[in-house]
Amino acid sequence: MESTYKALSLTDAGGVMTVTLLGPGKGNAMGPEFWEELPKAMDEINRRHDIRCIVFRGSGEHYSYGLNLPQMMPRLATMTTGTIVAHQRTDLMAQIRQMQSGFQKMHETPKPVIAAVHGWCIGGGVNMIAAADIRLCSRDAKFSLREAKLAITPDIGGLQFLPTIIGQGFTREMAFTGADYDAAFAERIGLVNHVYDTPDQLFDAAATLARQIADNPATAVQGAKRVLNYSLNKSIEDGLQYVAVWNSSQLQSDDFSEAIQATMEKRKAEFNKKTNRGY
Repeated sequence: MESTYKALSLTDAGGVMTVTLLGPGKGNAMGPEFWEELPKAMDEINRRHDIRCIVFRGSGEHYSYGLNLPQMMPRLATMTTGTIVAHQRTDLMAQIRQMQSGFQKMHETPKPVIAAVHGWCIGGGVNMIAAADIRLCSRDAKFSLREAKLAITPDIGGLQFLPTIIGQGFTREMAFTGADYDAAFAERIGLVNHVYDTPDQLFDAAATLARQIADNPATAVQGAKRVLNYSLNKSIEDGLQYVAVWNSSQLQSDDFSEAIQATMEKRKAEFNKKTNRGY
């Protein structure tokens, strides 16, 4: 990668980029470095056409404790003072929008994003994994959308992403109570796809799933993500029209011809690595 990061570690393994949260605060808490570096890291990953899947995970014993309050309060300090003048409110809004941008880039990237959660995933951590396409966790994982206990509203994507994942009812329960929820609850409501006994099993499973995704033609996989994202706030008819336009080009690709030929010959398809680069 082009940049050196303090809050993130990026490791490329044959088209799969693993992004590990490093802190530097306890429990990979999200301080100034994290909020500044995540959008830049996503921009760099998006420029890498050879990267076909992204895995996010935490270092140490947890995914993330969420917002690093001691480090972030100087930037958000006007929230704790009396009257807020216009320019202070504008600055706060700009700060929030900048913090939102990294998670928004995770959601909007055409590359599939997997979140592998172990230990605590609190506040900003839940907002972050909600921006992923697929969430996995280990049995020790615990989730909390805890902002209500801090007298604030979740404002970095969770309230926008979660309802399409777990529905309005469970989103509202998590947001209104700020309570802690275990892995079994997360699996039952659909917040995570699968639960694994240990963090090591979780990380192995995330790597295997990412490899399965990366081995497919990137144009097809990324096309599916684009169509799914487009359809989130559109009618069924709009979505059908969009995918018809999209696939009218896909059905003419060399990879599609190879897939059909391999199926007829009962062999594994050998996709063109040069065309398996995505967008």
